[in-house]
Amino acid sequence: MAASFYFYDLETSGFDPRTQRIMQFAGQRTDMDLNPIGEPHNILIKLTPEIAPDPDAILVTGITPQTTLADGATEAEFLKIFYDEVVQDDTTFLGYNSVRFDDEFMRFLHYRNFYDAYEWQWCDGCSRWDLLDVVRMTRALRPEGIEWPFASDGKPTNRLELLTKLNKLDHQNAHDALSDVYATIAVAKLIHDKQPDLFQYLLKMRGKKEIKKLVDEGQPFVYSSGKYPSEFEKTTVVAPVTPHPKKQGALVFDLRHDPDEFTKLSVAELVERWKWMKEPDTPRLPVKTMQFNKCPAVAPLGVLKSGGAMERIKIDMDTVKMNYAKLKAAKDFPGKLLEALEIMDKKQQTSWLTDEQNVDGQLYDGFIGDEDKKTSRAIRAAEPEKLDTWAEKLRDDRLKQLLPLYKARNYPHKLSTDERRTWEAFCKQRLLSGSQNSRLAKFFDRLQTLAADPKLTGEKQYLLEELQLYGQSIMPIVEEE
Repeated sequence: MAASFYFYDLETSGFDPRTQRIMQFAGQRTDMDLNPIGEPHNILIKLTPEIAPDPDAILVTGITPQTTLADGATEAEFLKIFYDEVVQDDTTFLGYNSVRFDDEFMRFLHYRNFYDAYEWQWCDGCSRWDLLDVVRMTRALRPEGIEWPFASDGKPTNRLELLTKLNKLDHQNAHDALSDVYATIAVAKLIHDKQPDLFQYLLKMRGKKEIKKLVDEGQPFVYSSGKYPSEFEKTTVVAPVTPHPKKQGALVFDLRHDPDEFTKLSVAELVERWKWMKEPDTPRLPVKTMQFNKCPAVAPLGVLKSGGAMERIKIDMDTVKMNYAKLKAAKDFPGKLLEALEIMDKKQQTSWLTDEQNVDGQLYDGFIGDEDKKTSRAIRAAEPEKLDTWAEKLRDDRLKQLLPLYKARNYPHKLSTDERRTWEAFCKQRLLSGSQNSRLAKFFDRLQTLAADPKLTGEKQYLLEELQLYGQSIMPIVEEE
């Protein structure tokens, strides 16, 4: 089968893939020259009643929960379509900020529904990519032939709807998933046509083996990331400090900065400087985790020698060389950095444990074993009435907890009286736990705040009224004691 791209986009009920859900999936396959292949997909997915959507997200997408219930597929039905029609050999899946957002929602969707969360993006020649960092690096290094937008405050911006508008590309309904897919293909084709060498280079460099090979050379390289300031076109020169101890990646140092200010700090001081603060009193530690499997946009220093790239990203190579020499001379810095990272990881894990934990959010607690993968395939093929018979064959406690939820969410009409009672109790706990800080209380409070806006349009007022009705429809019955 010929290699192809599959561009996709999601509209979701909120921004956290652990607690919110996909409401719309859209995608289009293209050949490697970005010509469409076949018909697009545009599928609504039913929102289940334990989810209180984020009203702000619904105001952006315009998709109400009621619309998904009337016209949508269940998650299990959607995934059957996805594997029957979308997942093909040698497919590169990509979108606009898909690695950090859409891919995460897709992984949690797979996990909740007894599919492997990762295989669709690496098995049988498949892979993933992300056009956003390609856009960032193109703007920084090879912007010729493309019009680049600026925000109202004068700062560079790479928002998809502004990029398409300025370059007269069709994008009629921003934040509709299918419209965003077509817009992303148009931007990809623009870069493919105007800067073909950079496009092909970054396509080749999307894999973690290629990234690791560049980093393992130990030399400074160019890196474009949303973590870097827009005044430098989101691009800088970094040097690897040390491999990451737990992830496939490395800690890299931004060579714009003088290492002397940081290499002499104690471990505790490094921790404090590493934390993100809106208005820090001291310069933040210019160290970032770069994960090889997240398609980072990287290139060797040679790309800075032409096209005015150094001036555009405001980098001075003499400063870079001097800072690199200082970084290499600080022999104890990598060890201190790893100690600081360990402290920060422990604090983060503690905060996660104090948050409400539920099985839906435990994807990254460990990989699913081979025996459970085999059982999961049988569960997906099983009759809904017989799903509970598979519970004793599952070894992973997460999957045992997910099984009754899988049945309730995808086959609610097949629940027994006891199962329905258990499901209703689960929804009640999920929506009302925490009293005034519960999900549903926060949902209604946010609706009230948004409705008080004097500039509210008629369309948004309608959406808020629909959300109010939906919130009332999923409100659990609270029995008086």
